[in-house]
Amino acid sequence: MERLEKLLELGGVKKDIAFLAVSGISLLASLFGFAPFGFDFAWIAIILCGIPILLEAVIGLVTKFDIKADVLVSLALIASVMIGEIFAAGEVAFIMQLGALLEDLTVARARAGIEKLVHLTPRTARLVGGGEEKIIPADQVQVGDVIRVLPGETIPVDGVILTGNTSVNQAVMTGESLPVDKAAGDSVSSGTVNQFGSFDMKAAKVGEDSSIQRMIRLVQSVDAGKAKIVGLADRWATWVVVVALLSAVLTWAISGEVIRAVTILVVFCPCALVLATPTAIMAAIGNATKHGFLVREGDALERLAAVTDITFDKTGTLTYGTPQVVSVVSCRSGWSEEKLYRAAASAELRSEHPLGKAIAASYKSQLSEDAEIPEPASFRMEPGRGVTAVVDGQEVTAGNAELLAEKQVDLPQEIKDRAQASLAKGCTVTYVAVDGAAVGFLALSDTLREEAPDTIQKLKAMGVTPVLLTGDHASAAHSMAEKLGISAVYANCLPEDKLKRIEERQKAGRQVCMIGDGINDAPALKMAYVGIAMGGIGSDIAVDAADIALINDKIRELPHLLRLAKRMMVTIKCNLTFSMALNFIAIILAIYGTLNPVVGALVHNAGSVLVIVNSAFLLSWRKKEKAVR
Repeated sequence: MERLEKLLELGGVKKDIAFLAVSGISLLASLFGFAPFGFDFAWIAIILCGIPILLEAVIGLVTKFDIKADVLVSLALIASVMIGEIFAAGEVAFIMQLGALLEDLTVARARAGIEKLVHLTPRTARLVGGGEEKIIPADQVQVGDVIRVLPGETIPVDGVILTGNTSVNQAVMTGESLPVDKAAGDSVSSGTVNQFGSFDMKAAKVGEDSSIQRMIRLVQSVDAGKAKIVGLADRWATWVVVVALLSAVLTWAISGEVIRAVTILVVFCPCALVLATPTAIMAAIGNATKHGFLVREGDALERLAAVTDITFDKTGTLTYGTPQVVSVVSCRSGWSEEKLYRAAASAELRSEHPLGKAIAASYKSQLSEDAEIPEPASFRMEPGRGVTAVVDGQEVTAGNAELLAEKQVDLPQEIKDRAQASLAKGCTVTYVAVDGAAVGFLALSDTLREEAPDTIQKLKAMGVTPVLLTGDHASAAHSMAEKLGISAVYANCLPEDKLKRIEERQKAGRQVCMIGDGINDAPALKMAYVGIAMGGIGSDIAVDAADIALINDKIRELPHLLRLAKRMMVTIKCNLTFSMALNFIAIILAIYGTLNPVVGALVHNAGSVLVIVNSAFLLSWRKKEKAVR
């Protein structure tokens, strides 16, 4: 059904373009006097472009008593036809439909994010009981059931691990790319992915109470409650209609000339007013596209111009989302840092764990691309703990403190103290032991994007408040915020927490822009006044939830996007001021009989052309930036 709706929607746009093309050709034929058998080709424009306007005006008035710009246009069309000014009527209808098409082209209607979230919901579960294992539909799992989850499977319900060790990818909930080690007694969430070890768990929250279902409801409820900005022409339409009718009636009553009244209705048609906003928006969208932004909502830039706060997700937004070794600490005589690093890289060479891959990749990239990592003679994965391998005839163990304790390896106090200092900075620590004796550790951390500090400083210079909103631990969040110069930090945030923080700020009168990349950011991206998704590395669901997608992930262009949005609003205000001034001048001339309907329509449409030209300057606009220290 949704696929059919999209096809019909696309067909509607193509139909409107075809109607406008035919109408434009017919108006040109009428203008140059081409009228075989006495038929005025301007009637084609009236039929194709005018009748839809009349229908919308009537439906709006009858069903909702909704007075919009199309009511005034309809009056002008009817009056022009009644006095025989067919060309003027066709012109007005054509310009109004052109403005409507431009508005439609700037609005993204199709949303697939919720559907994709639904597809993340596990369909089946492995129920364990009575000495057997059977697969059942996930929605039939009851609280208290024992569920078995194998490596690579998505966890079907929320619960607590009973037996087994593993690592779980929780990106769908927290946005953090590194898996979290889990053991008996630890809780796990539905929708997250079991990576390495199998485990049995006891179901605690099932069905609609599970984590993934709660997120789906968050996205749906926020989307339903997010109001759209109403076009300025429609906001002013009621009093414009009243003023136009009063002016026309009074002029007719005083002068006795109906043509003057009709001319007033024609020049009062808000053609330039309707074009003022969508032409500027389309030009600004074209500019944004050249700088890597895909604007998915027509009014997104209009809202962005009013933003006061920008909340950033950390992983994948301000950082690359890939850990690297930032320090190697050796605490044993005869083991240099390079030797320790090499032994750890060799032990982790066959590891599928992201930390293990990061250690091997960092060794090659930081020392030399040609650096050879020796193949381990044997390798064993310890799910949720680390790895054990034989390297150069020695048994090397690399993993967390629990693995070393399991191997009865004592950690000297010096190693504990220095590791704690790294942990306080937000690093992840991998301890290394050789032949049963602790040697040292490697500290890994996510890497900050090179352009991130400069981008944050430029945003602050523009009067925008940056906020860090992350699912990462407090130590990592504050360490990163300190490097960036961000004072407002919220750590350990689940999707509900991010939503709550944004809602709090917006209730306090702040206009919040959210920038994120993960599935867990989708509710926040929808709740925010403006949502910007990292389209290059981000999830499809985050992009579908956002108003704007940053395709190339270059956040250095964010200050330009904000300046462009503000410049666009200046252009729109200039367009509106010019179009209204032109309208009133034309009305005065029409009252005195200086303008007739045809000339009035031409003058009015000349104003529309000037509005389009002024908006076109936004296509290549870019403010020269001063270096920010």
